[in-house]
Amino acid sequence: MARYRGPKSKIARKFREPIFGADKALEKKNYPPGQHGPNKRRGKQSEYSIQLMEKQKAKYTYGILERQFSNLFEKASRTKGITGENLLRLCESRLDNVVYRLGIAPTRRGARQLVGHRHIVVNGDVVNVPSYNVKDGDVIEVREKSKSLESITASLANRNNNYDWLEWNTASMRGTFITSPERVQIPENIKEQLIVELYSK
Repeated sequence: MARYRGPKSKIARKFREPIFGADKALEKKNYPPGQHGPNKRRGKQSEYSIQLMEKQKAKYTYGILERQFSNLFEKASRTKGITGENLLRLCESRLDNVVYRLGIAPTRRGARQLVGHRHIVVNGDVVNVPSYNVKDGDVIEVREKSKSLESITASLANRNNNYDWLEWNTASMRGTFITSPERVQIPENIKEQLIVELYSK
């Protein structure tokens, strides 16, 4: 499966959650997409269907493909601790997600583009791999010649989220990944235990 480039509103309506941010279409039509709209008779979901939907929601939220997500789960299951929480912490440690959380980009998709176009520096080196695993203490900053980019300055001007596991210096456009977040600190509405159950079948 290639990366999803279709309408984001359709995916948000499928999960009935604004997983890509505020969405007027979701507010107007708070029911799944489809030819028959809200009048379609929808049968009771099976346990497998509910677990699969949760996995898909996590994949769309973080913009991760199937094989990448499967590899992350394997890594999470080998790591000491609770597998589901480890999985979300690994997702949060991806460079594109950290760039988004720092406010350098307004969306994860935008953050992935900034990383891919070599606008982001990690510990003094340009990194253009969105899935790069950021470690505790790593310093993430905007490349010197990219600091005047309109998309970056506009995003930082509207920055209003602060996270306990991240530190940001507006003047130098530099942030620090202090430590991997605990589950209670991650704001995403994902039931990670359902994903664990799906992969455990």
